[in-house]
Amino acid sequence: MILPDFSKAKVLIVGDLMLDRYWGGSTSRISPEAPVPVVNVSNSEDRPGGAANVAINAAMLGASVSLLGLCGNDENAALLKQKLVSFGVECHFSAVQGMDTITKLRVMSRNQQLLRLDFEQSFAQSDKSALHAQYESLLAATDVVILSDYAKGCLAEPQVFIDMARQAGKFVIVDPKGTDFAKYKGASVVTPNMAEFSGVAGEAVNEQELVAQAVHMKSQLDLTGLLLTRSEEGMTLFRDAEPFYLPAKAKEVFDVTGAGDTVVSTLAVAVASGCDLPDACVLANIAASIVVGKLGTSTVTTTELAVALGEQHRHNDTGVMTEDKLVNALEQAKKRGEKVVMTNGCFDILHAGHVSYLEAAAKLGDRLIVAVNEDASVSRLKGPGRPVNNVQRRMAVLAGLAAVDWVVPFAEDTPARLIGRLLPDVLVKGGDYQVEDIAGGKEVMANGGEVRVLHFEEGVSTTAIIDQIVGKSS
Repeated sequence: MILPDFSKAKVLIVGDLMLDRYWGGSTSRISPEAPVPVVNVSNSEDRPGGAANVAINAAMLGASVSLLGLCGNDENAALLKQKLVSFGVECHFSAVQGMDTITKLRVMSRNQQLLRLDFEQSFAQSDKSALHAQYESLLAATDVVILSDYAKGCLAEPQVFIDMARQAGKFVIVDPKGTDFAKYKGASVVTPNMAEFSGVAGEAVNEQELVAQAVHMKSQLDLTGLLLTRSEEGMTLFRDAEPFYLPAKAKEVFDVTGAGDTVVSTLAVAVASGCDLPDACVLANIAASIVVGKLGTSTVTTTELAVALGEQHRHNDTGVMTEDKLVNALEQAKKRGEKVVMTNGCFDILHAGHVSYLEAAAKLGDRLIVAVNEDASVSRLKGPGRPVNNVQRRMAVLAGLAAVDWVVPFAEDTPARLIGRLLPDVLVKGGDYQVEDIAGGKEVMANGGEVRVLHFEEGVSTTAIIDQIVGKSS
């Protein structure tokens, strides 16, 4: 899997707009007026929240983003729009007279939230005709629609938006709220967390019942997929007959604030960039693992996502491989710009000299392939009684080394044919070889690669180890 070109994605977001305001300062005493801490406010920060945070997340990935929502005709609406425009978000706000822009004020000290003050009124009864007209006019130039519902009234009737999107043939992702998901019927994907899902479907006593509930909800709501976010248990996509499980990737969790926004925005941008739904969920899961490792409502960049995806590849597509599978893995690695190193040998009894040599070879690039002679080939080269260990055991031991990414067998006496097919960036051989005598070297150099000779550690060899064992036993 390769990170797609997110700059091609066009995402339209409709939902509840909020301004998140933070006041911070030191706390050193208790108020004489009441048993509460006194915060000496020394800094303040305004951040886009709610659907506006979803828009920031999508924009940070490089997508073209349009945001629709209801707000007040006030200073906070202007501040919110100013912040969003600075991130490249195209704002289409509908100001409602007599209403205030939803604002959440958090009082912080020493990275702890001491108090939150919410300034909000529901927009449920507000006239949305202008919002509907703007939405309809923007649909044609959109790949994916996100409905970001925070139950503040903008999406009191989400079916209007879903129906218009379906008529236009658009993919619709809903981040839901409340205990009635019937209002989201006909959306492409709904992304509840476990608390939201259980609030609608009921508490499941086991995984089997949970799966049955999710499958039923997907069918009942006529969804393409239901993506259930499960905190430390990762995510599960219900689309086909079998659930698609995605384990949590986060190494450390500092703050889950805004993680749901990151999931839905990454999912939408990935789908809009041409990913199929399972691959889009993989990227959303990785993005969530990144954002929960940050403090406060945060975003994920394409660089962070690419690095994390590369780390996942190093764990997921390594080990013993067939030749055909390795060809595919190698193609993906080269597309990611990784430098591939290759070496070969019998590696009958792995010893310190081998390990030192392989570690040196690995340092010449990003990936190391080790091609291993099959048993018949070793017998022809080394004589009767060899190999001591069969090819499966030899490859398993090599695959367990940190320096080695891929291990592949070959049946011939030399790996020339295999090397000519794989064409690594660097071909490495250990010993006293001349470059021009190394099997596959000509093909690698003709392809623009290089051939290197590394010396084995002195005084260590498989034959010497065997001779020593035989000598002692006799």
